[in-house]
Amino acid sequence: MQTLKKTLHDSAIARWIALLLISSTMFFAYFFVDVVAPLQKMMLTNFNWSPEVFGYLGGSEFVLNVFVGFLILSGIILDKMGIRFTLMLSAITMVAGAAIKFSALRYIDHASVSTVFGWELPTTALISYCGFAIFGVGVEMAGITVSKTIVKWFRGKEMAMAMGLEMAVARLGVFAVFRLSPIFANASAENPADWDAANSVFMGLAFLCIGLLTFLTYVFMDVKLDKQLGDAAKLVPEDEFRISDLGKIFTNPGFIAIAGLCVLFYSAIFPFQKFATDMLSSKLNIPITEASNLFSFFPIGAMVLTPFIGLFLDIKGKGASMMLYGAILLVVSHLIFALVPNENFSYIIALATIVILGTAFSLVPASMWPSLPKIVEDRYLGTAFGCIFWIQNIGLMLVPGFIGWSITKANPGVAEQIAAKVEGAAYNYMVPELIFAGFGAAAIVLALYLRSVDSKQGYGLELPNKKK
Repeated sequence: MQTLKKTLHDSAIARWIALLLISSTMFFAYFFVDVVAPLQKMMLTNFNWSPEVFGYLGGSEFVLNVFVGFLILSGIILDKMGIRFTLMLSAITMVAGAAIKFSALRYIDHASVSTVFGWELPTTALISYCGFAIFGVGVEMAGITVSKTIVKWFRGKEMAMAMGLEMAVARLGVFAVFRLSPIFANASAENPADWDAANSVFMGLAFLCIGLLTFLTYVFMDVKLDKQLGDAAKLVPEDEFRISDLGKIFTNPGFIAIAGLCVLFYSAIFPFQKFATDMLSSKLNIPITEASNLFSFFPIGAMVLTPFIGLFLDIKGKGASMMLYGAILLVVSHLIFALVPNENFSYIIALATIVILGTAFSLVPASMWPSLPKIVEDRYLGTAFGCIFWIQNIGLMLVPGFIGWSITKANPGVAEQIAAKVEGAAYNYMVPELIFAGFGAAAIVLALYLRSVDSKQGYGLELPNKKK
């Protein structure tokens, strides 16, 4: 007992330092995910990227994870090879993918066109898709590994709060990208045609290199912790992950409910971020830089609230209920964006709606991720995280392109006007916003089902996370 008290795991300072290190890398990763999101209109005028092409860029991040099964493989690698190996592999993969995307925008002829399965698209987009897909393998691998890392350091302690803080730091990366990406792309230039998206992508690449170093620093802490824990840090043979455990995961009703809620909720958040800047610019008739600054408050609200929600979950519980409330707020916010006419849609209404959406973005993830360790066994927790991220990635792969398609269909001829720089040309976003609201409505149904399953199976989702 005395030995356990002297381990890093039981040192509050060490726990929070470990959390800071892994959270820093996720900050840089989230920055890169949306590094061109504020530049949608510029990608059309300078690179000839239509809304569909731009949307498919967001979807390309998840192609390898879904079709090649890299996310499930990542979970198995995590359970078999351990946290340290998987963290470093994920960081190196993110840097490699980011470098390919940067090279595409900097060195490929903007007028070059490629044909893939009969579809003509800019070569810059095709190479960017490839790079972003590789990056996507790394960032999702990092996500599941960070989640298991937090469980390792904070189980029985401030686990939900720690997960909330990690998500808060990561979302600070989203705030930073909407503030800084237009600046990095030479937003000070009078004509957006002079902006260079490659500058923003390069800065994202540089940040990821720093993130690789923070993961490396954490590895040294993890080595020391395992040495202190000794045999306690190792799984006995009968507790190791087995392939047959995949069947237990996919037949677990609690896992199925959380996975479905996860894919629906995130499909109404992350793809929305890709188009939010242009949506606000069109709806409020304001410049892109101003719209980007306005939307940057979205992750700030989530960043501030998430740790407090995590603390509440640690002390009081109510995880399943929190997911339901978050899904309801998600529907409300997207319906406001969809149904309030442009002439009545003011800056104050926009900001209030962003705050509502940010609150939803705090409630669901803050309660969802700490709930998974209550539903599945430790020995295949990494694989369970991998599976749930894989299911989530199916939606995140398909929805951005679908939203881009819906924008084009709902706005015939507008893309050509924007490409021709016709003054006042802008998209109407009512249809895609109604689609996002529909995802939220389905999430409400699953959240209600999850509460029912929890009461029958006794997972304890409504109970506090912190042991007294």
